[in-house]
Amino acid sequence: MEVDVLKYPAVRNYIAGQFVADASARTLEVFSPISGAVISTVPLSRMDALNQAVEAARGAFPAWSAMPIKERVQIFYRYKTLLEKHLTELTALVREENGKTTDEARAEVEKAIELTEFACSLPQLVAGEMMEVSAGVECRVDRKPLGVVASIAPFNFPNMVPHWTVPNAIALGNCMILKPSEQVPISAGRIAELLKEAGLPDGVLNIVHGDKEIVEAICDHPDIKAVSFVGSTKIAKVVYQRATSNLKRCVALGGAKNHLLVLPDAHVDMTASNVAASMSGCAGQRCMAGSAMVAVGAVEPIISRLVEEARKIVPGKNLGSVISRQAKERIERYITEAEQAGAHILLDGRNAVVAGNEDGYYVGPTVIDHVTPDMAIAREEVFGPVLAIIRAHDLDEALAIENASNYGNAASVFTQSGGLARYVMENASAGMIGVNIGVPVPREPFSFGGWNESKFGACDITGKSSIEFWTQLKKVTTKWNPESRTNWMS
Repeated sequence: MEVDVLKYPAVRNYIAGQFVADASARTLEVFSPISGAVISTVPLSRMDALNQAVEAARGAFPAWSAMPIKERVQIFYRYKTLLEKHLTELTALVREENGKTTDEARAEVEKAIELTEFACSLPQLVAGEMMEVSAGVECRVDRKPLGVVASIAPFNFPNMVPHWTVPNAIALGNCMILKPSEQVPISAGRIAELLKEAGLPDGVLNIVHGDKEIVEAICDHPDIKAVSFVGSTKIAKVVYQRATSNLKRCVALGGAKNHLLVLPDAHVDMTASNVAASMSGCAGQRCMAGSAMVAVGAVEPIISRLVEEARKIVPGKNLGSVISRQAKERIERYITEAEQAGAHILLDGRNAVVAGNEDGYYVGPTVIDHVTPDMAIAREEVFGPVLAIIRAHDLDEALAIENASNYGNAASVFTQSGGLARYVMENASAGMIGVNIGVPVPREPFSFGGWNESKFGACDITGKSSIEFWTQLKKVTTKWNPESRTNWMS
């Protein structure tokens, strides 16, 4: 009997520095969105596996947290070099399990390298403070790690999003449980291998695979002190409520409906190319995608040029696949419902097929005009290469449309007027604003995080803001000179 051999070995949990099989777990097939083929299997672990990971992390914490931060980050200097050395391999893994183009997958890993580089700078950012507050009396403030923490990552960035949390949280002295998406579990194992090669002690990073059950277990586990989550708003709310009800810190990033406000004076070519790239990059599967364009006044030349640019984006060439067959069906259903509701399809990406990968999950670039704000495609996160164009008579109406969204991740304005740009910067209801930029992602050390229902919890997930989330303050007041003048402070 002939047995099919999968392209990648069965995914295993990573606990105490070793890959371990979970014999009691159910398993799930892992598909490559490029071809639709099964490439591996992943365990759907239960509480027992999480308990083992937490015990390993608790055991590693005393020695790891006691190590000076300048010594801890030396591991990340070495790790950064390993990421650079294995860039091509890591890029291929991201492409295989997520479906990105090679260029997009490479950019994701390069961003992970930048995030690691920021972690190497943490000793300069968390130096303690000390002041003589009264004669002979000193106060000192230091940042201390929380203990065992957890990071729940999504499918759309299998390499980058773990690097939003792993380097910073661990460099700051915590030990971590990473729960990757069960749809893209392969990259996480390679991250763990490279960190171990860089010198990370066993137990400091542990990986537990699973689905809803393991996420709930993380939120409930009494020894996990903080949880970060990236995913849909629906699940982010549940995670935030469950984790905080168990008295944990939590920052939960949800979905988005990012509005690109296009004014009549916008540069035609620059705007068209930026909007097309924003709506289609990573197949639209990113929370910073520009999925709603608000056309202010007479912008017909820009829309025409936009459609021309979008036609250059070809599935299987410079447009990757979406994550699953179910995602493809859902995205195409949004397009059909908008068309039935009266919107005009300027470019239709439904029923896309890529020669040689006919079973892959592809949706072509789609531009839909005359979408009204009440349509589902205008309000809900589609998460595909689809742009809904909503018409507005003036800038205030455009901002009212943007402000009415439940989300608040990003918003951009395209104009050559500094005054109008400033007006949008001040009045858009979003945490990240762009001017003539379709994807306004902050670079380190600036932090990533939205507003409204795009983020739940205090602090952002990256950059300087993350330091506050992953640490707690210890304040020490000392007096050694009994002969010093005394007052109410001493």
